This record gives sequence, C-alpha cells and structure tokens, in this order.
Amino acid sequence: MGTNQLPPEEGGDNILPVDLKAALEERYLAYALSTIMHRALPDVRDGLKPVHRRIIHAMSEMGIRPNSAFKKCARIVGDVIGKFHPHGDQSVYDALVRLAQDFSQRYPVVDGQGNFGNIDGDSAAAYRYTEARMTDVAALLLEGIDQDAVDFRPTYNEEDDEPTVLPGAFPNLLANGASGIAVGMATSIPPHNAHELCDAALYLIKNPGASVEELFADPAHPERGGIEGPDFPTGGVIVESRASMLETYRTGRGGFRVRAKWEIEDLGRGGYQIIVTQIPFQVQKSRLIEKIAELLIARRLPLLEDVRDESAEDIRLVLVPKSRTVDATLLMESLFKLTELESRIPLNMNVLSQGKVPKVMALNEVLTEWLDHRKDVLVRRSKFRLAAIDRRLEILGGLLIAYLNLDEVIRIIREEDEPKPVLIAKWDLTDNQAEAILNMRLRNLRKLEEFEIRKEHDALSAEKAEIESLLASTDKQWQTVAWEIGEVKKKYAKATDLGRRRTVFSDAPDADVEAIQQAMIEKEPITVVISEKGWIRALKGHISDTSSLTFKEGDALKVAFPAQTTDKILLVTTGGKVYTLGGDKLPGGRGHGEPLRIMVDMENDQDVLTAFVHDSSRKLIFVSTAGNGFIVPEGEVVANTRKGKQVMNVGMPDEAKLVVPVSGDHMAVVGENRKLLVFPLAQIPEMTRGKGVRLQRYKDGGISDVKFFAIADGLTWADSAGRTFTKTKEELVEWQGDRASAGRLVPKGFPRSGKFSG
Repeated sequence: MGTNQLPPEEGGDNILPVDLKAALEERYLAYALSTIMHRALPDVRDGLKPVHRRIIHAMSEMGIRPNSAFKKCARIVGDVIGKFHPHGDQSVYDALVRLAQDFSQRYPVVDGQGNFGNIDGDSAAAYRYTEARMTDVAALLLEGIDQDAVDFRPTYNEEDDEPTVLPGAFPNLLANGASGIAVGMATSIPPHNAHELCDAALYLIKNPGASVEELFADPAHPERGGIEGPDFPTGGVIVESRASMLETYRTGRGGFRVRAKWEIEDLGRGGYQIIVTQIPFQVQKSRLIEKIAELLIARRLPLLEDVRDESAEDIRLVLVPKSRTVDATLLMESLFKLTELESRIPLNMNVLSQGKVPKVMALNEVLTEWLDHRKDVLVRRSKFRLAAIDRRLEILGGLLIAYLNLDEVIRIIREEDEPKPVLIAKWDLTDNQAEAILNMRLRNLRKLEEFEIRKEHDALSAEKAEIESLLASTDKQWQTVAWEIGEVKKKYAKATDLGRRRTVFSDAPDADVEAIQQAMIEKEPITVVISEKGWIRALKGHISDTSSLTFKEGDALKVAFPAQTTDKILLVTTGGKVYTLGGDKLPGGRGHGEPLRIMVDMENDQDVLTAFVHDSSRKLIFVSTAGNGFIVPEGEVVANTRKGKQVMNVGMPDEAKLVVPVSGDHMAVVGENRKLLVFPLAQIPEMTRGKGVRLQRYKDGGISDVKFFAIADGLTWADSAGRTFTKTKEELVEWQGDRASAGRLVPKGFPRSGKFSG
C-alpha cells in the first residue's frame, strides 16, 4: 500500500466521497469487458476461448501429445487451475469433457478415455476416473508454439507465461463452432466441414477480397469447392434455402433449420414404422423421447401409436404410426412442428477480432483474419528459424577455424592460463565461437568431423537463403500458407472417415399447413355453446336440440353450432374485433363452461355479437348499427393472439351489428324504419380493416337486417308463421337503387320483426 493511502496522523476517517453512478459504471464496465475478453467470446484466429486455450496449453506443457500415453484428467485440471485459470475445477473439467465429446465437437480436440458422457445428456465420470490426451487437431493448433509463433503474457500470478492465442494451423473457429453468452452480447457458431473450409481459404488466398457468394459452394462449379453450409457432428438434414444461408453468412447473423434424418422401414403386408437415425445438433435424445411421450399421453399426436428407443452405439428411434394408412410425411411434419426433431441452430458470428475487439463478422472476414494470422505465424516462425540458423552458422564458422588450426588451438588450450581471450585475439573469434571451441569433445577431433561441419554449413546456408527469400516475398509467404492448408485438407479430406460430410441438405416437403395442424389434434365432433353473458363450453358430439341446455341464473343461450375439435372458432364482438379459438382448446361440457374473458382479452364494454366455424374460402360482410359495411375475406380476420384482431372500426354509440357470409350478386338491406333497398354487390368495397361505406341512409334509427341473393332467383323471405315469399327480379324494380339510398317501404307480407327470416 502506498504511503499516500495511509490515514493521516491527526486522525479522521480519510473517507473519499465517490459518485455512486460513476463507480458502478466503471466497475460494471470492467466486469463486462473481462467477461467478453477473457471468458465468453472465442478468438477469431484460433477459435478458442481462454479456458480451452489454457487446457490445450497445459496439456502441451505436461507433454501429453497425440502419440503419448493418456494422463488422468484430474492432473490436467489441477495444472490448468493451478497455473493458468483460477476458476472452479468443475467448470474447467466440463470444458475439457466437451472438447472430447464426438457429438459436441465436429473435430474433437481432446482424445478421452473413460466415460465422457453421451448424447442422452448423461454427464461424464468424475475427473479422477477419466483420462485424456491431445488429438491431432490440438497438435495442429499448437504447431510452432515453441518457435516464437505467438505472443506470450504472464499468467494471473506472474509465475509462468501463457500464449495469448495459439498458432492455429487448423480452421478451428468454423470447424468446431462455438457458443457463449457474455455481457450484452452472445456468440453462436455452428460447426463446419474442414475440407470445405480449406477449399474456401485456398480460394481466398488466390482471390483476396472474394465475396461470401464466391466462397460458397456453387453447384455450377463443383471443381471450385467451397462451403456448403454447417456440418454437425450428429448429422441431420438442413432444410434452409441457399439464399437464406448466403444472407446468414453475409451478415454474420441468422440461423439454420435442422431436422432429424428418418427413413421408412417396411414391416410387410402394408405395415411400416419410421426409423430416426440422426437427430439435430445439441438435442438430448432422452429428453426428446420424453417430450414425444408426453405429447402422446396428451393426445397431441393422433397419428402416432408409440415411440421406442432402440439405440445402441448408433441412434435408432422407432416411431410406430396409428395405422398403416397414416401418411408418413404428414406424421413426421407434425412431429417436426411439436418436438425437437426439428430445431433451429442460430448463427451469430460475434468473435474477438485481433483478440481485442468483439464484433459480428461475415464468413469472408473470419477466414481472411485466420489467413492473416497464419501468415503472421509463418513469418514469426521463419524469423525464429533464421535466428537459430545464424547462431549455428556462427558456431560452425568457429569450429572450422579450429579444425584448420587444430595444433595451435590445442597448444593454446594446454599452455595458456586463460585460453579464451587468446583464442579470440588470435583468430578474431566471437565469444560464442570461442566458447564452442572450448566445449568441443575430444572424440569430435576425428577427420570426418570437418567434412560433416562443412556439409551442415552448406545445408544451413541454403536453408537460410530460402527463408530470406520467403521473408522478402509476400507471394511466397502466401504460397507456403496455401501449402500448409493443403496438407490439413489432405488430412481431413471428405474421403477420410472423420472428414466425411455428415449433414446433408434437403428442401422441406411442401406439406399442407392445414393438414399438419389437423394431424396434431384428434378429430372429434363437438357442439360449441355460448351464453348471453359470455360463457363458452364445448359439448361432445353434435347436439341438434339445444332446449335441454342449462345456464346460470339470469343467463340464456346466445349461439350454439356444431364443429370439430380440429376447427378454428371465430368470435366477433360488438366492438368490431375478431378472436380465434381452437376447437380443441375449449372447456368441456360439464357445468357452465368458462367465461370468454378468461380466454381472450375482451373489453368490458363489448359483448359477443356472434361466433361460427372458420372457413377460409368464404367472404364475410361486417355491418354496423349505423348502416356502414364492407366485405372482408374470412382468411384475413383470423387472429393468433389473445388480443384478437380489430376488423371493423366503430365508436360508441355505433357498434358492429351483423356478420354475414357473402353470396350471390345483389344485396337487400332493411332498416329499422322498415325501408328496403336492393343494390348490386359490386358497389360494396373489399377491405381487410376499416369503417366501411354507407349501405343505406336513415334519418333516425339504424339497420335491421341484410341478405345476399342472386337477382335472377329473386328475393326470398319467411314470415313468423313460416310462410315463404319471393319477389322476382321484375317485381323488385321499385326497391332497386344505388348504395346509400334511403330505399322504399317494405312490400306486403314482410315480417314485423324486420328480419328476412321472420
């Protein structure tokens, strides 16, 4: 503690007032930066977060190479937290385990021995039981680390040094992917195929500044290669369009829809079962089966009979259809909708550029930065090698002088008290050369040695010239980087077992959305009953006689109609709003049902006007009390939320009064003033929302009823006694007019109620 921070002699608390806002901002920013830089985001150059880099470096320091023996994970974790990473042992071990799981990593970095968990979500054995060593991928990431390829920094206690980034001869960021949540930002990168990444990198070396489209595999140019899309360790089928994937890679943000891979297994005699052999990335198999079983019990999958897990080393989920007539595609589409058999893998290429700046990068930017890093590593390794060659050539030069003057050298060493300065003065040697001569063994004085020294000198001189020409030429540097990438490509080519592409691409079948919706609900007949006070229920079966229905005190039947559990029920309120309810979601017929206001957000001053089964092929007319109206396609009024959809704009005291399906070519309107007007349907506009247009003009009162009809058939109505009246086209002439006219008094025999139905 500095002397200026000690309390003053004369007492006092020496308390310094600090602005709380500024102090919190400063501390929170420091925490946020620490999380972003040193924990959650990977470096674009080696694709590693600090914990992974430290695990690999610790294994390297311990001498655990791909060809060495396995070592206990407890030792590795101990070294990591003792020397480099002062965090919890379990968190470090979890990171180590993930690096070894072949269902988490496309190209595992750690070779594990023992129980390292499985795709069912079971955790690994404790670190005292498991053992690990590096894979060839880790060796590639470290290649050249002892040749000054990267910068080192002191560890947290400044006892050791650790690399700030690894040389990264393997395109690890994209090949293995990454995910992490920092403060205010996150990253999520799916794994890719190393062969394709190498192809894209090689193309980028030849064509600097190439766009994302050029790096993407083009079916028209298969010889060029390039990135086709993610390649997950667990396989699966990507059902994303090429255009969508291009946009995702161009912006660095987006996602990929991945589906399980399935096939039909024929059981003979027309029977079949579906076998799922690959599931989407990062989906736990056991949880997936639990979810399917839950949906089966909840009767949400009426096409499915049973699900079984017959997996051993490979995945084999058996889905048994309800009957042999079930369409397999439709069954799978309903499962994709409801379960993790289809999952969306996000891409958010938020990485540390230059190891310092977090930013979202496009595919070509990520590859360019990796290539630049590879070039830097090459230059640094070359300079390191050059310095080593220079030191050796200097020593070889001194040794040659000694051989040429061997007797004199021996004499000086035997007779002089301080031979070193004498040697230096006699032949103008450097300190290193003199030291090398003095350290020479007697056995090296044989004749052959001089020849070998000259041979080594020539070889090193030739290598030095090569390195110097490499350092002098950017083109040669890029050629060397390309050669190195070519070697990696050979090692992880698609022809190899590890390099073979596992994820395939396909278009999702164009299954009818309605059919899929229906496939998720068990189809049963129901009767929907709504009371005057807004209570709703669904009775089983179709009930034609509603007189036996009971209601609460002071309540009565508003509307009742037959439907199916698979239907959508449309509910229209006096405020011109439409709500949508699923037939399968309605409360059962026991008791009086439930108040509608619990199920939808209805305003208190509005009531139910009507309800009916949705038919997307129809058109409806909305009419308000004041006599305004417009036509709307029924598909446009469906609402997907509790809030409903405002279709008709009405303000008190005006309300929505009638909703009628449109038919025929003319419309008859009758007002409360018992005036009738007939005009062509073409005069009414079609809209999706609005106030509508005036249908009939009134001095006072409003509309009573409307009816659609074909003018050729004439206008029909029924009176209260059930008698039917028809006015032909010729007889209707005096009531025909234009929309918004007043009309004329109704003809004789028109019902007193002012309704066309008596």
